[in-house]
Amino acid sequence: MSSFDFIPTVLGGVTLIRRKPIKDERGFFARFYCAEEFAAAGVTKPIAQINHTLTCKKGTVRGLHFQYSPHAETKVVSCVRGSIFDVAVDIRKDSPTFLSWHGEILSADNQTSLVVPEGFAHGFQALTDDCEIIYCVTAAYSKQNESIINAIDSMIAVSWPQPITERSARDSEQPYINSTFLGIEPHITKKS
Repeated sequence: MSSFDFIPTVLGGVTLIRRKPIKDERGFFARFYCAEEFAAAGVTKPIAQINHTLTCKKGTVRGLHFQYSPHAETKVVSCVRGSIFDVAVDIRKDSPTFLSWHGEILSADNQTSLVVPEGFAHGFQALTDDCEIIYCVTAAYSKQNESIINAIDSMIAVSWPQPITERSARDSEQPYINSTFLGIEPHITKKS
């Protein structure tokens, strides 16, 4: 019996994962990750890092972050406290869904995760105060290979569900992309 339902989205490779908790009078047990089952959803590289973040204020947006090769990463994002609107943006060069985005509400209550594969930028908005997110990634963080797309860039036009209350200076100071942005190839190393 599978511990998860894997639900494809309109963006190839971005997959919603619904955990199947086993409940009784004590509470529940749910598998958070299983390499064998996740391989069926395209997560075939081993998990290299597990990150935990707290976002204190409702309306805060983090992202849209991605890494160039050789540190391109797949993320499996889960909200374990509160609720978030989680977004993946296709930035793959020559992709038929280039600059399209997909968002899902992830929460402690709905027991869902989102797979954000290599070649996608990722960000989220806190829908409640004190949101805690755990995300598993297939590559270690590399500052020199990281890049950011401005979360309010009109070329992408993410429909954030709430007014944006906070963003980091680093995220909000990112320039907007323009018609010269042709996307990335996840296997190509960032040019200095």
